[in-house]
Amino acid sequence: MSRVPAILSPTEEDIQLLLSAQCHIGAKNVTKRMTPYVYKRRADGIHLINLGKTWEKLIFAARIIAAIENPQDIVVISARPYGHRAALKFAKYIGAEAIVGRFTPGTFTNYITRSFREPRLIITTDPRTDFQAIMEASYVNIPVISLADTDASLKYVDVAIPTNNKGKHALGLIYWLLARAVLRLRGTLDYQTPWDVMVDMFFYRDPEEAEKEQEAAAAAAGFEDNEFAATAEAATGEWAVEGEGVAGIAAAADADWNAAPTDWAEDGAVPASGAQSSWDA
Repeated sequence: MSRVPAILSPTEEDIQLLLSAQCHIGAKNVTKRMTPYVYKRRADGIHLINLGKTWEKLIFAARIIAAIENPQDIVVISARPYGHRAALKFAKYIGAEAIVGRFTPGTFTNYITRSFREPRLIITTDPRTDFQAIMEASYVNIPVISLADTDASLKYVDVAIPTNNKGKHALGLIYWLLARAVLRLRGTLDYQTPWDVMVDMFFYRDPEEAEKEQEAAAAAAGFEDNEFAATAEAATGEWAVEGEGVAGIAAAADADWNAAPTDWAEDGAVPASGAQSSWDA
């Protein structure tokens, strides 16, 4: 950790996040070029990654990304499903372009294709699943930054960030830390100010779980609508009762006015028939 300046050194919270997301859990196999990044091997055969080397390479990659003047010249690639959301969010916050899912062959080499790109830097999630993009980048001299597990082949990879790239939490956290480091190096984010973007935004979400959440939200909204409808119906009933009371009062008043001439006749007032008889007399 001596190579990293004090201001770029990880905090205790950063180390706890890396450990809780299991970024240090590697694979049972280890390649020759990934051996320097391995801390030790557990009794069950799993290799543990040195998180100090992970942080060094993370800051090194962030400095490379921040040196690119136009962020749109950076392409983030992830064919691994767990890395789709993380790559999209990372590209959004640093202003880069993301290619998730299947990588179209010829994107970096065949200028006739509609998806042709000429990036200055590419960032891949796994050297094995994204090897097509890495190989094409080597043809046109594009630098490659890649997340790499202990069993990864680093052929044509210029900067490898040793980490667990098979877990959804590990992938999301590494991309979140990398985006935060890039924004800090650009000066848009202060080192003492926590980033207001939650790391959960970078985690992979199962479509079935998302559908269940949407259904639960829709059910809650339906319950609120029914409650509002019941309240409106009750209010309408009250108004109807009041309307009936007003109609009854009006009907009673009409009856009183209609009955007035008979009342006058009984009280000895001169009715129309009486006036006619007097004239006749």
